[in-house]
Amino acid sequence: MDAASSPPSFAGLRRTYEGQPLTEADLASDPVTQFGTWFADAVEAGLPEPNAMVLATASAGGRPTARTVLLKGYDPEGFVFYTNYESRKGRDLTENPRACLVFPWHPLRRQVRVEGSVVRLPREDSAAYFHSRPYGSRIGAWASRQSAVVRSREELDDRFRELAERWPEEPPMPDFWGGFRVVPSEVEFWQGQIDRMHDRLRYRRSGDSWIVERLAP
Repeated sequence: MDAASSPPSFAGLRRTYEGQPLTEADLASDPVTQFGTWFADAVEAGLPEPNAMVLATASAGGRPTARTVLLKGYDPEGFVFYTNYESRKGRDLTENPRACLVFPWHPLRRQVRVEGSVVRLPREDSAAYFHSRPYGSRIGAWASRQSAVVRSREELDDRFRELAERWPEEPPMPDFWGGFRVVPSEVEFWQGQIDRMHDRLRYRRSGDSWIVERLAP
């Protein structure tokens, strides 16, 4: 086996994580405010796609799947993203309305993990966002039967052109498309530290308040 085809040495794929200590005294009183501080840091650092997050779902039968989606808003009620409701993630969340999000901000030696229940956004909220999207993205929402098998790329392109001819200016919002909100029950903030002695602080909802707990790395 030559060098080009040999597998990498995983033992050698190591990084030293050195970050500012994360202490309980550093945290905001609630996880959404703390998330906003770290999200602003990620934007200021110039991270590509700082709003990219891994979304993990499971079917009613417990079959898990994960993919990267984009956060499109957050507030004290939760974290918002948009999708085709008939996609695999849409079907999963209809059957089993719970999810986990991970924000992998590797250059900052940070990640944020969110667990919670999931609700659909009101249609008027989804419509407001849909009509703010670029024209091509709105046509694409109609053209792609997300997660369905297609015969070829040409099939997708032909459908896009057909729909663009039908709606040359203002495509309506599909009834199968809209937003979800992940309502957090737990939010963990992870800060890498030397010797794998990472800081992990978790907010856990308790009634109307939050309990902060330190987790072993």
